[in-house]
Amino acid sequence: MAGHASTDYKTKLTNNRLGLWLFLISDAFVFAGLLASRFFLLGGQRPPLNQSLGLFVTGILLVSSFYMNRSEIEMEHGNQKGFLRNILVTLVLGTVFLIGVVGLEGRLAGQEGLLPNSGIDGAIFYLMTGYHAFHVLTGLILLFIVYRNGQRGLYTAEKHWGVEAAAVYWHFVDVAWIFFYPALYLMGTVIH
Repeated sequence: MAGHASTDYKTKLTNNRLGLWLFLISDAFVFAGLLASRFFLLGGQRPPLNQSLGLFVTGILLVSSFYMNRSEIEMEHGNQKGFLRNILVTLVLGTVFLIGVVGLEGRLAGQEGLLPNSGIDGAIFYLMTGYHAFHVLTGLILLFIVYRNGQRGLYTAEKHWGVEAAAVYWHFVDVAWIFFYPALYLMGTVIH
């Protein structure tokens, strides 16, 4: 019976991985469409955004991805405490990123007159950052669930699909921002 259960887990794991990657590929098309819309509609111009804040939140997200990777590696080696510590750091950093982009940057952009209804630049900025922020929020919820499951001891070095899935999703969100950040903050001249 043990061999049968192991085969069932491997089959489920393969199917889960395939399903996750198909979802991420389809989601990547939406991110790519938003990126293409930014360049088509704004061309060589960009919204007036806070460069320091943009760099700061990007750094925070990149560091959070490092800790997510550490978390997954710790679980692969059966280190429950290391897994929980690293995923908790990821949760905190992801929250800081979300507050920085949605709370601070949104407020600062609004003070500069960049609003969702202020024109194409506002619409593109809020659509791109909002779509990404939704994914970060979803990732944070997933990470919290994985953290709680980890506290309950539901993962082992051999069986930790939830941790793997959360890590892959978190890295996907990170990679999407790596494309969005320069497109919004660095490329083109500032729209006045």
